Amino acid sequence: MVFEKIDRSSWKRNEYFEHYFADIPCTYSMTVKLDITQIKKKRMKLYPAMLYYLATIVNRHSEFRTAINQEGELGIYDEMIPSYTIFHEDTETFSDLWTEYMPNIEEFSRAYENDIQRYGSNHGMTGKPNVPENVFTVSMLPWSTFESFNLNLQKGYSYLIPIFTLGKYYEEDERILLPLAVQVHHAVCDGFHICRFVNELQELINS
Repeated sequence: MVFEKIDRSSWKRNEYFEHYFADIPCTYSMTVKLDITQIKKKRMKLYPAMLYYLATIVNRHSEFRTAINQEGELGIYDEMIPSYTIFHEDTETFSDLWTEYMPNIEEFSRAYENDIQRYGSNHGMTGKPNVPENVFTVSMLPWSTFESFNLNLQKGYSYLIPIFTLGKYYEEDERILLPLAVQVHHAVCDGFHICRFVNELQELINS
């Protein structure tokens, strides 16, 4: 994992960062309906497939890898790793696991299954220890679909990494749709960037 510090004196986004981080702190969310018909036709496991697709697009664009590290420095990670929630029916609580990103979907899916088998029964918020700092979070709510979803973070104005929430899929007009909420910080991510993300994500799913 490499964290490249940003030189704000020459950073093309510095004016926008200063405005939306310091002057008018602003985060926002966008909820879309993804067409996951191809995933279901191929009988792929939905959660690991979506983790892989999300991580692939996150790692494609620097605005989704921009963060403030543990030393308080602004920079860009060379790679991001998905951290995701799993549900425990016996306690009705969840735990966070994480799986190293791999460019090959079959290899990533195997690593995901290994992590589920090894750490999936661990209770407590951190199911898999030694969480790396270059993670982005994904949650799934398979019990209900939704039209919109928003997180309210008390200290969210200093958190630059995107947050993804998936809902329950459903069928409409012979397509299978999955709600996805994306929460980002305006200091590093504009409407153009989040729309490009969603469009590329859908193209990747279709392929």
